[in-house]
Amino acid sequence: MSSIKTLPLRIACDGESSSGKSTAAKLISKKYKLFCMNSGLLFRFASQQVLKNKPKKLIPFLKKKFKNLKYKKITRINLHTEKISNHVVILAQKKSVREIARSFQKKIIRQNPRICCEGRDSASTILKKNPKYDLAFYFKCNLNIASLRRWRDLKKKIPLREVKKSLRRRTLLDKKRRHNPLQKVKNAVLIRTDVLSKKAMIAKMSREIEKKLFFKYGRNFKTKQRK
Repeated sequence: MSSIKTLPLRIACDGESSSGKSTAAKLISKKYKLFCMNSGLLFRFASQQVLKNKPKKLIPFLKKKFKNLKYKKITRINLHTEKISNHVVILAQKKSVREIARSFQKKIIRQNPRICCEGRDSASTILKKNPKYDLAFYFKCNLNIASLRRWRDLKKKIPLREVKKSLRRRTLLDKKRRHNPLQKVKNAVLIRTDVLSKKAMIAKMSREIEKKLFFKYGRNFKTKQRK
């Protein structure tokens, strides 16, 4: 029998800026022992490198940077600055840049049959097929609450009104961009982080995950759960 923490499982977590999807992805990945991949970090890393090096030829430069890149390296860099946030929303509009990031993501997904992909187009693009997600979540949060959270994350160094303006702009651009826009796929489970506590959020996600595992693996999963 397979344990709940060894069965293949692919989860997609998409949502708006500062909607709590990163926190949720980390917590649920820890609970179910999933490899957690934050797609946004890839684009933030790309922006950081572009801002730092100012390359004359963008695409060849980024291809070289991503060629032998280790995901762990990205997670160790502070990429959550307002300068990067304002730059990445424009950079991520470019189809060629998205293709570089997608190729990198697909490689990680193939290496990890138990994975949680978090971003803007995880369900609609990255895990749409070959392989397809087992379960998709879509995160929303009231703009005022999301702005307040982001403002605190930034140590209150930027006026709250500017943070709110930035989040509104980023979400609008994410939803309106031509290539791989932010959208809620039909069967995604909606998670409202402005009305759910962390505990309630993880409880809701866990119920959906275990329901999906039971449906997919049937008696094997049920038997193992009873032991």
